[in-house]
Amino acid sequence: MTDRIRATYLIETPLDPEKVAEVMAGEQSSGTFTRVHGETDDLRARTRATVERIEELEPAEAPSLPNAWLERQGRRGPWRRARVAIAYPVANVGANLPTLAATVAGNLFDLGEVTGLRLESVRLPLDYRWRFDRPAHGVAGTRRLTGVAQGPLVGSIIKPNVGLSPEETAALVTQLCEAGLDFIKDDEISADPAHAPLEARVRAVMGAVHAYQDRAGRRVMVAFNITDETDAMCRHADLVEREGGTCVMASLNWCGFSAIQTLRRSTPLAIHGHRNGFGALSRAPLLGIGFHAYQTLWRLAGVDHMHVHGLQGKFAQADDEVVESARACLAPLAEGANDPVMPAFSSGQWAGTVPATWAAVGDPDLLFMSGGGIMAHPHGPAAGVASIRQAWDAAQAGEDLEAAARSRPELRRALEFFGKKAS
Repeated sequence: MTDRIRATYLIETPLDPEKVAEVMAGEQSSGTFTRVHGETDDLRARTRATVERIEELEPAEAPSLPNAWLERQGRRGPWRRARVAIAYPVANVGANLPTLAATVAGNLFDLGEVTGLRLESVRLPLDYRWRFDRPAHGVAGTRRLTGVAQGPLVGSIIKPNVGLSPEETAALVTQLCEAGLDFIKDDEISADPAHAPLEARVRAVMGAVHAYQDRAGRRVMVAFNITDETDAMCRHADLVEREGGTCVMASLNWCGFSAIQTLRRSTPLAIHGHRNGFGALSRAPLLGIGFHAYQTLWRLAGVDHMHVHGLQGKFAQADDEVVESARACLAPLAEGANDPVMPAFSSGQWAGTVPATWAAVGDPDLLFMSGGGIMAHPHGPAAGVASIRQAWDAAQAGEDLEAAARSRPELRRALEFFGKKAS
């Protein structure tokens, strides 16, 4: 049926996975743990979620999570694992993003029947996808705004994260623009600090960006962190737009779906979606939300960029998860949709991580952000940017990085300096 939202889960339970899947379907649609008065056959036919597939996997030796409900029953395993696919009627939800999230996730994590549950993916019918917000810019629009028609966008983050005054921030932005960056962003913990109020920082930084554009004829995108309560974010976005900015950033998890939807509908600017806190939702193998499902929900709020971390980076994610995340951002949310968002690689990225990124993703439609890999380059930020662009040129040409570095001094120095730190 095309009027269904399809979600897949990984579950762990000492019970029959088929019975648990039926409990999940009932709990998140028309019923509860037992059939209730008024839950007629007609109502169930119209509104009940249906279990479409169950794939049993290898069992676990011990439960992944504590469970008082099972302990009261004296359940001791075996701890069976299964992948479960459930389809939810679109009519139960409508174009309501928080309720969609509550439907495909909601109380499922608390079910007494499971010792582990993870939402892995959410797939949508095409007409249902279009009932939600689209990215205002996405990949193509971000390229238009920056003037970068081909290849990855190279970006960096304001460092130190906090502590710089508006004037010091503007001076650093000037330096980064002149170094050849396409994109610059605030750190997620710097929004409206006392030492650099957002309004003063936006005016100072955009003054620097405009001055650079007048000199060089090139427009650099700056993502100002406007994370705040909803009305304040809309005011902040208006300020950035008045000052000639093209992008704002928000910490998605702490603002919430409704706030980001309101922001999307109130501003024409690109929205850079920062996922800080995602690890709390995703790092446990048998609990939380995988990135495919996570990015599906947030893209329905209309973001243009999504963080995916980086390969061989400083965070805990495995490289294959980073790659799958980037591919998910570039894939349509529904069959036939043309709605990609730009994956933003960050965390410990430098010239040496470029070959693995290109080999794994094979697509230049990405934002490659490097903080230390640019600003800590021994020959300065311009050399850091040059080393990354040289690495991308080599990778896309199929050239070995060490061989390419022989004729590219910035790349060679980056490999010498950062390569020792990484080993």
